[in-house]
Amino acid sequence: MIDPILNRYLKKPLCFIAKRFVKQGISADTVTLTSFFIGLLAVPVIINGYFIVALCLILLNRLGDGLDGAIARETTPSDAGGFLDITLDFIFYSAIVFAFVCVNPEQNAIAGSFLMLSFMATGGSFLAFAVMAGKQGIDSPEYPQKSLYYMGGLTEGFETILVLCLFCILPQYFVLIATIFAVMCWLTAVIRIWVGYQTLITQAPIPPLK
Repeated sequence: MIDPILNRYLKKPLCFIAKRFVKQGISADTVTLTSFFIGLLAVPVIINGYFIVALCLILLNRLGDGLDGAIARETTPSDAGGFLDITLDFIFYSAIVFAFVCVNPEQNAIAGSFLMLSFMATGGSFLAFAVMAGKQGIDSPEYPQKSLYYMGGLTEGFETILVLCLFCILPQYFVLIATIFAVMCWLTAVIRIWVGYQTLITQAPIPPLK
């Protein structure tokens, strides 16, 4: 929901950093993979109760996630890079939730499972529409720089990052935060399914008369 606004403010500083990386010969895919593994380090850190350290790792992961796209735009964006980026993002999001489930299974398991289920709803509707939009040549006006159609909603990248950070800052409120965010994710999924279905109906080519 806030991503388009945030992207406008972050575009210039990320572009500045990206140019330095490009000069050093560091590719977007390298940054994607490196930031992903840095993010995964947060899983054992969370399980061992070092939540502030995990918060720093999560923020580094998200910095890399923004930087890889900036590097790609400074060089040559590719479908392969876009595929790698979005796939690892979804794995990372669920991995952090899984870590908090492991911290206190009796308390966090149901809320954590509900949140991961909601990630499947938002991610599935997001990616399924992106495939169909690409097939029909539908462009995303809000994210023209992306390698696939980005369908917005109540819960996008910024909101997800915020929630993951709140888990680390307020781990004792994991159940409450996870439940509220899961409901927001489901609202996003329902909206995406409805809007996506209606969009594809109106954009679908008319079959030839026999």
